[in-house]
Formats: sequence, structure tokens, C-alpha cells
Amino acid sequence: MTDPDVFRAIADPTRRQIMALLASGDLRVSDIASRFDMSRPAVSKHLALLESAQLIRVERQGREAINCLNPDGLKPVAEWLTFFSQFWDDKLLKLKQAVEGSDD
Repeated sequence: MTDPDVFRAIADPTRRQIMALLASGDLRVSDIASRFDMSRPAVSKHLALLESAQLIRVERQGREAINCLNPDGLKPVAEWLTFFSQFWDDKLLKLKQAVEGSDD
């Protein structure tokens, strides 16, 4: 999967909520579905998209599918944010220097 798939996956608030749930611990599909006002197949579609974007892992335990957060899948997002954080740090430093320099 490419980086845009990660951004597409986290663009949806339901998928972000699912990831937040999984940050607290691994859950079965039924455990996740019970926390949303949608059908289990709809939750499964969200989980499939998160898995294809490598944001979660699905581990099989017998007939159960256990969903686990994969924080490494967020690396493209972190790298993107780091780029813009550095951009704004540079802009703010230049603004600070300009403001402090004008007081002399």
C-alpha cells in the first residue's frame, strides 16, 4: 500500500475511533462493533481498510479475529507532520527574529 492509503484510512472519523479503541488493547470484531451504531459488516469494512493500510494487524485465534493496532503504520503521517512542523518552526523563528530586530 502507498502512503495515500494511510491518509485515506485516517480521514474517516469512525476509523480514527476504532484506532483509538485499539490503542487501549486488542479487540475482536464483535467487541468493536458493539461500540458503534452500525452493522458488524460495516465495521468489518472499516477494519479491512485499516488493515490494508497497515494501520492494524489481524491475528487469528481459532475462529476469532483479534484486531491489534500497528503504530508503525502511522510513520508516513508522522513524517508528513514533521515536515510541516519544521516548516512552521522556521517561519516562526524568522518572524521572531524580524520582530526582535525591529526593536533595536
